[in-house]
Amino acid sequence: MRAISAEEVRPRLHAWDVEAVGLRVRAGRHLAVNGLDLRLGTGVHGLLGPNGAGKTTLMRALATVVAPAGGTLSLLGTDATAGAGALRGMRRRLGYLPQQFGYYPKFTVREYVEYMAWMREVPRAETPDAAQRAIDRVGLTGRAGARLRTLSGGMLRRAGIAQAIVNDPALLLLDEPTVGLDPEQRVEFRELLRDLGTGACVLVSTHLVEDVVAACTDVVMINEGTHVFQGTPADLTRLGESGGTGDSPAERGYSRLLARHREGR
Repeated sequence: MRAISAEEVRPRLHAWDVEAVGLRVRAGRHLAVNGLDLRLGTGVHGLLGPNGAGKTTLMRALATVVAPAGGTLSLLGTDATAGAGALRGMRRRLGYLPQQFGYYPKFTVREYVEYMAWMREVPRAETPDAAQRAIDRVGLTGRAGARLRTLSGGMLRRAGIAQAIVNDPALLLLDEPTVGLDPEQRVEFRELLRDLGTGACVLVSTHLVEDVVAACTDVVMINEGTHVFQGTPADLTRLGESGGTGDSPAERGYSRLLARHREGR
């Protein structure tokens, strides 16, 4: 099946913050990303795909947690296969929330976010204000002094988002960021995404098609580590207007694309 390219729905207006050509990435012995081409610029991009599609492995590669097994990958103009020294400057401009993230339970929210700011080499004099700003943006102002072990699952997830944005990243990677958030918090998070996407390249991996339609400027869909679709939420919605499985046109468009890909068309 021929993947629908973003270039078909909008012209190229800027250099790409993420550019992958023939990207291959392993998860253990399994080639979880296999020959993927991808270009992303400023805006909010939703990453969709079924379980096992390779989304988390792709996010880990973009976060430079794992190295590519083949192909090329450029992040903010830096070759992702370069040595640690060359990647250091780029990593200062990177924010990442893994699907499962580690933290120190005895840290307060403020201590945790400030610690992550230090890890990303935010200047010491700027760290307190940067941490407070990130905490405020995720709606945890009143819990800044609370220990992480006392937070609910949704609040803990918001603390994870705060650490990902504390350095005002140019490239922000969020893997399943809305897990544990209630409907009201998801609406607030969509607003935050739209704000972040005005000046950064944001990639959000999720199973929630409606969140992508509501908050994203661009949709990327992969399956079995390969490219299925890239276009706008409106493109995805139009594909579901004439059939498919789901409760909304966007969900039906998603199911149609997945079915066609599995059929090899």
